[in-house]
Amino acid sequence: KCRTGPLDIVFVIDSSRSVRPFEFETMRRFMMDIIGNLDVGPNATRVGVIQYSSQVQNIFSLKTFFTRADMEKAINSIIPLAQGTMTGLAIQYAMNVAFTTQEGARPLHKKIPRIAIIVTDGRPQDRVTEVATQARNAGIEIYAVGIQRADMNSLRAMASPPLEEHVFLVESFELIQQFGKQFQDKLCGVDMCLEQEHGCQHSCVSTPGSFYCECNPGYRLNVDGRTCSPIDVCADGRHGCQHQCVSTRGSYSCRCRAGYYLNQDKRTCTMIDYCSFGNHSCQHECVSIPNGHYCRCRSGFTLQPDSRSCRATDLCNGVDHGCEFKCVSTEGSYRCVCPEGQQLQADGKACSKCGAGHVDLVMVIDGSKSVRPQNFELVKQFVNRIVDLLEVSPHGTRVGLVQYSSRVRTEFPLNKYHSADEIKKAVMEVEYMEKGTMTGLALKHMVEHSFSELEGARPLAHNVPRIGLVFTDGRSQDDISEWARRAKESGIVMFAVGVGKAVEEELRAIASEPVEQHFSYSADFTTMTHLVENFKLNICPEEGKGEMEIRSPCECEALVQFQTNTVAILQSLTEKNILWLTLSLAHSLAQMTARLEDLEKQIAKKK
Repeated sequence: KCRTGPLDIVFVIDSSRSVRPFEFETMRRFMMDIIGNLDVGPNATRVGVIQYSSQVQNIFSLKTFFTRADMEKAINSIIPLAQGTMTGLAIQYAMNVAFTTQEGARPLHKKIPRIAIIVTDGRPQDRVTEVATQARNAGIEIYAVGIQRADMNSLRAMASPPLEEHVFLVESFELIQQFGKQFQDKLCGVDMCLEQEHGCQHSCVSTPGSFYCECNPGYRLNVDGRTCSPIDVCADGRHGCQHQCVSTRGSYSCRCRAGYYLNQDKRTCTMIDYCSFGNHSCQHECVSIPNGHYCRCRSGFTLQPDSRSCRATDLCNGVDHGCEFKCVSTEGSYRCVCPEGQQLQADGKACSKCGAGHVDLVMVIDGSKSVRPQNFELVKQFVNRIVDLLEVSPHGTRVGLVQYSSRVRTEFPLNKYHSADEIKKAVMEVEYMEKGTMTGLALKHMVEHSFSELEGARPLAHNVPRIGLVFTDGRSQDDISEWARRAKESGIVMFAVGVGKAVEEELRAIASEPVEQHFSYSADFTTMTHLVENFKLNICPEEGKGEMEIRSPCECEALVQFQTNTVAILQSLTEKNILWLTLSLAHSLAQMTARLEDLEKQIAKKK
């Protein structure tokens, strides 16, 4: 057998139509005879086979088989292509594909010879000179074997120099087997590892006319080219161990620090959960740490000297609670309260008087076709005058806007804008919807969506009043009673503002009790500005739950101011509206007088 060292050999076999079946059989035996005398294996000689005619077909690559039995089985199963003779195409395939490292060829720096054995019986139908030169320049040694009708000039153009050692012409297919024995001698030379003292520490690899040393797995060749040193796999930093890398001969293992265990991937580590053992005895919470655990109390509790039990903390005495008036401790927490007549603000700490109260206000405006575009612009101005009265901020008053006609549309929710200027700009950009008047549908939308925490309403526990203002100019086309009732039952203070053909019965059904304080009416859109001050009077926050018993006496000043403003507006109106407004004013003054008397009685009782 040939034992001169490893080779990378690729047979390039002509299977054109000129090669008759029995002749192709002799080519099979030729390849098998050559392979039979080679020392094949992954670290010895590797063999690949391609056949060609008008196209190229890979039978098996250099990385496919490493035993002679597998190779012979694959060679015996070859079906000839029986077409043209594109030898140049086959050489190009061998150079660009068959002899690549991806297909199993060893890297060039290993100096393992790359040998192509081309066997053909005719003249190429494409050019071979240029592509053969490229292949030879790429480090491929080409043997050109012609049989019977082969063209000698083409064989010489393909083969490597010296030509007398790389070009062979066999007279017939019957003689190719005898030629195979002669060709074997060309591939096999002197085994240099046996002929001289190579000095390799591990193993010697013979090549034609030379040799080189290789190391066993887990070792690397030293600079002297002969001795070997163990590879420290941990040193290159690519081991992937989360904690510690431990080198072994040619390999490594990962190890975790104390208090951790190695995961199934054998690289990452997970801290041991000592709390999961169930013997910690912590009253509230157990916290695992490396090599142990400790107990922790929930917020508002203090860990006791036994390091296990917890006791409630008087947070009013132990923290900077920030309450403006008074802090009241609860189990594990605290809350702020305000003096009588003042309202707890959204921050849960500050108190404010009635004039500076903060609310969540949603205005629901009628956008039906009866309003008309020019009047809808007046409605938007009315909305912005109300916004001017409010202290808008994330922690102060929040404003949302809904428009309705035959459908309902949220123009902006409570959490959309945080200043009066932003809201007023958004209001003026609202587009008129037209169509029908589905007031009941609008009330349903307000209850289910507009006052949800998702759209910016503060939680009920914060005691921030929820106010809904419904503006309409006509009779609703659907029932309003159900959702007007639900709105008030859910804690929303409802105001109803009617203009023109608005139905008083519907306005009263929408308004909260006392009804006279929660609904207003204007004969037409041009005279409804007086309703702004009336609304301002009534949006002072409701009494805090359990913190105030009556409204603050500051309402008296607001009532007087409303009367003054109403008189001033009356004087500025045209004669056309004087009669109606006189009646309206008389009605309003009667309401205010009754309200003043009621407040005076309540104040007298408190004194």
